[in-house]
Parts: sequence; C-alpha cells; structure tokens
Amino acid sequence: MIRKGTRKKKVVLAYSGGLDTSVIIKWLGEHYNCDVVAFIADLGQGEDLKAIRRKALDTGAVKAVVKDCRKEFAEHYVLPALRAGAVYERKYLLATALGRPLIAEHLVRTAHKEGADAVAHGSTGKGNDQVRFDVSVRALDPALKIIVPIREWELKSRDEEIAYARKHRIPVPVTKDKPYSIDRNLWGTSIECGILEDPWESPPDDIFSAVTLPHLAPAKAQEIEIGFSKGVPVSLNGRRLDLVSLIRQLNRTGGKHGVGITDLVENRLVGIKSREIYEAPGATILHTAHREMESLVLDRETLHLKEILVTKYAELVYYGWWFSPLREALDAFVNSTQRTVTGQVRLQLFKGSCRPTGRKSPHSLYDRKLATYEEDDAFDHSAGEAFSKIWGLPLETHARVRNRRRR
Repeated sequence: MIRKGTRKKKVVLAYSGGLDTSVIIKWLGEHYNCDVVAFIADLGQGEDLKAIRRKALDTGAVKAVVKDCRKEFAEHYVLPALRAGAVYERKYLLATALGRPLIAEHLVRTAHKEGADAVAHGSTGKGNDQVRFDVSVRALDPALKIIVPIREWELKSRDEEIAYARKHRIPVPVTKDKPYSIDRNLWGTSIECGILEDPWESPPDDIFSAVTLPHLAPAKAQEIEIGFSKGVPVSLNGRRLDLVSLIRQLNRTGGKHGVGITDLVENRLVGIKSREIYEAPGATILHTAHREMESLVLDRETLHLKEILVTKYAELVYYGWWFSPLREALDAFVNSTQRTVTGQVRLQLFKGSCRPTGRKSPHSLYDRKLATYEEDDAFDHSAGEAFSKIWGLPLETHARVRNRRRR
C-alpha cells in the first residue's frame, strides 16, 4: 500500500495529456513518494501520441507506455455493445463508457508488468468515469491500490488547475476561454464543461470537430449500403472492411453530412444530472443500420424482449459493470439473437439525418404475400374475427364481471 512519506513505490497512471492528467503527474510527485508510469491508450482518438508520450516524460513520468488498442476496442468492446443495441437513455452511444474498462484492463496489466502496486486516474469525484475505472480495476485485481488525486487535492476548479499548470510550466490544451473537457475515441466524442453547464445555452459552433453542423452540410444526399454477417458490420458499399476501418470511414462520411450530434441532459450514476454534447457519426449510422437489420430477421417476441434487456445492458456499461457476470449472461442472449442478422441495409445521409431506405436478408421474416393488400394477398382474413375474440377474451370477461358488480 502506498502511503505519503514512505519509500518510493510505483504508480501506473491512465494518461491522456489533457488538463487533469497533465497536472496529476506533477502533483503525485509532490504529494506521494512514488514513481509514475504513464499509460497511454490509442483508442482511435486521432492525437499525436508520440507527442503526448514525450509530454508525460517531460512532466515527470519515469516511463510512458503507448498501446495501440484500436482493434481490441472495436472488436471486444464496441461490437458487443452494437450487437446488443446498447444506448443509454435513448441517446448516448456509450463511446467514453466503453473505453474506460479497456483502459482499466491495461492499467492492471501494466501494473503487473512494471511491478507497481497502485494505479491512478484523473476522473472527477462526481463523474461516472471514476466509478468505471475503480470498479473495473477492483474486478480485475482487488489487491491494487487506486489513487484518484482529484478526489483529494486542494485544486477546487478547472481554473485552479490551469493556474497550477501555468505555475509549474505544464502545457495544457485548455484555456479559461475554452475550458471544455473533451474525450475522444474511435466510437465518438464527448464534450462538457464551460458554457455547456447551462442546459439552456446553445452549444458554440466551435466545439464540434467530427461533425459538420447540419445546416452547413452538403445540399445533396448520399446513399450508403452496410453489410452485416451475424450482427457484425463487414462491408460498406459492397467493399469488405475490417471493423476499425469501417467505423473510421463512416465517421468521415457521416460527419460530412452532419450525422451524429447529440445534446443530452443525462442522469449520472452518482445521482446528478449533467449536460453533455456527443459527436458519434459512425456509431449513429451503425446503430441505425443494425436496428433495421434486426427488424427484418428477428421475430416479434425476441425483438421486444431484446429491447427490454438492452436497457439493462446499456446501464451496465454506463455504470462501469463491464466485467460483471450479468453483462456476460446478457452477451450470451445477444449472441443467440445475432445468428440470423445477416444482410444489407441501405441508408440516406442528409443534413444531419440518417434515414433507412432499404433492407434485405436471406433470413428475412418478411413475407410479401402475407403483408400485401393486392390481389395476391395470402393472409386468411376470415381468421381475424376468431383471433380478435380469443385475444380480447380476458378484457371481455373482466368487463362482464365489472358490469355485474355495478348492478
């Protein structure tokens, strides 16, 4: 266990190069007798990770480890959530929430490799990420100490953090004029703080980096076609792509057409409401396409039950319970539903909208002869009266008994 004032030990810090973690390296050196190993995960955030690594070392880390986690993130975190249809409070596509357990897993691995007996992260004491990191680390190695400087340090605001950074000549990517907290990965971008803390204020145009504002998007719509195999997106416009490449291409195409902006007042796990802005063009397109594919191939009762269970799945991800038996059990259910989710979905992208225009599958349960109102209609209309009578029998019986009581 690491204690203040004891001999030096080693801490592995989840490092992003942002304001909080930039300050934390220096702060840990001042307040804990420990060496800091910075762990930097490449989740497709599109940043200069070599520069971030150098910054960690220049700021005081004894070692900085960069790990390319894009493929792992896409295939083992994003994909299960996509196949489940996991969306928190009907809007949030869980980009940051899905990245945290992966980073936590690598923190634990790095701590074991480096002989560290503690890990640290830069999450706020009233946010969701602190829970996601803490719970995930404890689920993987309960013996590791977890240090969260923001929960104990003397810096009470982002302005004070900025002042601390300037005092110690630590370069940070925020100013008092743009005090936004931004987390970006392959699956999406989350933006908070600053003027966004007033839910009545419109988001400034300059906060958006991945998505063109819809009114500035092209005046001509674009159609795309996404192919699925057992719930896995495998092709774009007939061209097979690995999952990382496919998401990246959809981020570019969807972002160009203004698709994927979400403005959400969400319920945080710790019990407060938070206003968040999200950019997730690729995720928005894939979730839309996947739902359309399922609507064609899943029977009604399976589809409806999945819609109920997916709410719990999204909550588990949001709440930091990725490494839980319940999530694994829900994955087993989801996997069984995806066996027939194979085919193509066509969508039209236009000024912020993502509209399905066609879907087909070799496993389609759509029978035109049953659905049509034309002369080749094969539905037995005469069965409708008996079906309606039996279906409504409980209500009819209840009404009969109720009317007897009134007499």
